[in-house]
Amino acid sequence: MDDRHQPEISRNRKDSSQISGIAAPAEEQPPRRRRIARSGRFYLRYLRYHYRGIILYMVFCALFAVVFALYHLPLGAVLYPALLCGALGLAAFWYDSRRVWRRHRQLERLQASLETLTEAVRTQEAAGWRPDPRTDGASGPFPAADNQAEADYQELLRLLAGELDRQTALLNRRYDDMTDYYTVWAHQIKTPIASIRLNMQNEDSDFSRLVGEDLQRIEQYVEMVMAFLRLDSDSTDYVFRSCDLDAVTRQAIRKFAPQFIRRSLRLYYEPTGISVVTDEKWLCFVLEQILSNSLKYTRTGGIEIFLKAPKTLCIRDTGIGIAPEDLPRIFEKGYTGYNGRADKKASGLGLYLCRRICENLGHSISAQSEPGKGTTILIDLSQQNVRPE
Repeated sequence: MDDRHQPEISRNRKDSSQISGIAAPAEEQPPRRRRIARSGRFYLRYLRYHYRGIILYMVFCALFAVVFALYHLPLGAVLYPALLCGALGLAAFWYDSRRVWRRHRQLERLQASLETLTEAVRTQEAAGWRPDPRTDGASGPFPAADNQAEADYQELLRLLAGELDRQTALLNRRYDDMTDYYTVWAHQIKTPIASIRLNMQNEDSDFSRLVGEDLQRIEQYVEMVMAFLRLDSDSTDYVFRSCDLDAVTRQAIRKFAPQFIRRSLRLYYEPTGISVVTDEKWLCFVLEQILSNSLKYTRTGGIEIFLKAPKTLCIRDTGIGIAPEDLPRIFEKGYTGYNGRADKKASGLGLYLCRRICENLGHSISAQSEPGKGTTILIDLSQQNVRPE
């Protein structure tokens, strides 16, 4: 099957901030110092963007002062109007900066997620929105444009959001087509597999047993293809029920019984006597993948399956083990490690699928290993806030 070599992929979640009149979900307020620092940075940028106006005002004041001095007029005639203009300028600065701050916060919410932006554009276009709401009377996802350049940029963003929507729809269609194709392929390939197995039923020899094991591996590869395609699918067939853990474990062990017998490997199974809330089919798939890996890398000795309190199922083998530098990455997608590179047949998907499926089921999976002494895979079956259907 696959190797015991693969890690964590950060599955990014979407920011659900709403815009354009719809209240955003309550966010954790940043500490006071952080808010002050953020406001300070904003006003410094605001001043930097308007420094030309400030310099121009000072040049005008100096120009008037020079002219009044040349005509021997009192400088107070310049000073008082300059102070009045400065006061009016500060008031205008305060008003304009607050307006720009509100626009800045609105645009920040748009920046939080492309999904937010495209959804907002889609909603407003359905309502007949156009780039400049002041002329069309409809509120849009963007702040009102102050000039033609801003209106042009907003129109450009609207076009980009529309193109992103079209590309996303195209990729979704292609993904659906690929899933449909491999689903049909998986069902079709099972027919010749079943036919070969049926033709070999009456034959009992070393050769037939080897062929049977190969057929079992082919079936597992087919199941892996389907599991991989379903991982990120919008529709899943997870059914959470209270399941007898011993029944699920025995079902997985039964598939590999011929290999245990042929290779003279010992199996020590200690019944757990517990029930867990999970999806029986997918948990069985995970156990089969782990047992397949254990058998693949175990030449002598055997495999031990037991329960560790409170609900951690342990599968320990006496195989070749995992190198310390590989251990942190064995659940990574495509990572095969030293053993996988030596084997040349590893795909690096088996344990990655196990981790992803365990996450979907609300379980966690980890590994302990020592080179030359074996590996222990631990599946924590305890769940939070999951109820049987």
